[in-house]
Amino acid sequence: MREWLIYVAIMAAVLAVFFRDSGMVGALAGLLVSGPLYLLFGFVMAKLGYQRRSLREMGTPRADSRTSDDDAVDDSAPPSERRRPAPTRRTSGGGNKPKSKSRRR
Repeated sequence: MREWLIYVAIMAAVLAVFFRDSGMVGALAGLLVSGPLYLLFGFVMAKLGYQRRSLREMGTPRADSRTSDDDAVDDSAPPSERRRPAPTRRTSGGGNKPKSKSRRR
């Protein structure tokens, strides 16, 4: 609701500057009608699962955002780097080098 009040204050000032000569009653009525519409839109978005995040929350990842078991197991890797994939037969540390062939004379 605070965001809407800031919006109304800024827009009322802008309308007062630019539309000084014409009637401002309709414009201010439109701004006041936008309040219930803002609340209704927020209610519908919340029902659909939207969760607002503050700027502070956007800058830092939340601890409960991990969903897979793999992320929870390896806490030693920094969150900004990609983890190494699990070793496979082809990536097992160089043990699968082809045998060197002896030269024919």
